[in-house]
Amino acid sequence: MNFEDLSSLRPDLAFIAHWVPEKSHVLDVGCGDGAMLRYLQSGKGCTGYGIEIADESLLASARRGINVIQQDMEKGLGLFSDNSFDTVLCLSSLQMMQHVEALLRDIVRVGAEAIVSFPNFAYWPHRMALLKGRMPVSKSLPYQWYDTPNVRCATIYDFEELAQECGLEVLERVALADGKPVSFLPNLRGSLAVFRLRKKTQAAA
Repeated sequence: MNFEDLSSLRPDLAFIAHWVPEKSHVLDVGCGDGAMLRYLQSGKGCTGYGIEIADESLLASARRGINVIQQDMEKGLGLFSDNSFDTVLCLSSLQMMQHVEALLRDIVRVGAEAIVSFPNFAYWPHRMALLKGRMPVSKSLPYQWYDTPNVRCATIYDFEELAQECGLEVLERVALADGKPVSFLPNLRGSLAVFRLRKKTQAAA
């Protein structure tokens, strides 16, 4: 898979891929169909593993030649020792977890850096839906309230507070709309929040 293929399939992943250094050792937590890891391997010379629980996604990842482990992310990342990876990805998966804080701490334990993305609940169409008395449905939140896999809703500001509580340093923060960065009023105009994180050093703590 080349960059154009990834950009056409998932513009958000294409943007995030720029944050992953070449030849990194990567863990993709909730890797889905494996498109991101496939590009990182073929386009940037990265190595690594994916973690996925859904049978269909696991099969799709395997067909792409991804080293994928079937595991429930709620059980943590105990398979891996501290600092096993250069970068840990958790893209559009964190909001599906019951224990977000525990998984976030585990992600930065096993990786020198982490890249996390999630639907921004403060996106203006979501606010409009709530003003009309309805739960929002959008590209980033494509499910009805009764069949959604998402169990957590968060805004950019909410996640910043959680990162602070977990002792994490925010290296970069971007709001995306249709895969493109939003600089003006990002918490209002961005549908997807993306954070690059690491544990705070003693000097930065």
